[in-house]
Amino acid sequence: MKTRRVILDECLPRRLKRLFPGVESLTVPEAGLAGLKNGKLLAAISGHFEVFVTIDANLEYQQNLRGLSFGIVVIHAKSNRLADIERMGVGLAEAVGRVGPGEVVHVPSQMT
Repeated sequence: MKTRRVILDECLPRRLKRLFPGVESLTVPEAGLAGLKNGKLLAAISGHFEVFVTIDANLEYQQNLRGLSFGIVVIHAKSNRLADIERMGVGLAEAVGRVGPGEVVHVPSQMT
């Protein structure tokens, strides 16, 4: 079975990758895509990754996501700090594992 490739939006901490064992993950800057606006970024990701992880809750309302070759996981955390996102680890990893092409999966923040 092919290893799932995941790309993290540039506003997310690089260390977030450790929450996804068993997948190949890069950040937008590591992939050489830093600074691209959402539309161009989504086009650049297409065909190279299976999942895009972002904290931009407005992305699906600002871009046409119909027909994408990858899925999008939207994190609804208090902030983009690793400490705030790590609490969502199990739900986030599960969403990354199940999102399909053209789907958007929202991961709500956990109450602590």
